Amino acid sequence: MLDSVNTDAAPLDAADQELIAAAEAALLRHYRPFWHTVSAALRGHDGRIWTGVHLGATVGRLSICAEAIAFGRAVMEGDGTIATAVALRHPKPDEDFREIAIVPPCGACRELITDYAPDAWVILPGPVKLPIRTLLPVPYRR
Repeated sequence: MLDSVNTDAAPLDAADQELIAAAEAALLRHYRPFWHTVSAALRGHDGRIWTGVHLGATVGRLSICAEAIAFGRAVMEGDGTIATAVALRHPKPDEDFREIAIVPPCGACRELITDYAPDAWVILPGPVKLPIRTLLPVPYRR
């Protein structure tokens, strides 16, 4: 549906499928109910892929998103660029729908990606790929 209303949408290519597979592998390897339920994969402009998992916490505001973990790795271990991002969510143990699914980044992650990579693309459910600026047309500015 998003691609029918947004002319900026782009089809997924083999590199995008590889990015989704990297996020899924990270989630399957590190999944722990309520602690590590979301994974993210970011592809830098140099083609390298960085993954991260959500760090859940008993005190919710201390939780850290998977995208932030992946981006921290990209900054520390690579060149810190983001060309494309994707996040996946594992279903909760009591949910009937048992498929791992692509999810959009939360508002904070949209701001983070926009701050550091305003020209990045984000893979969304559908699946479809859109520029981050489409998801956050009026970002917060310092």
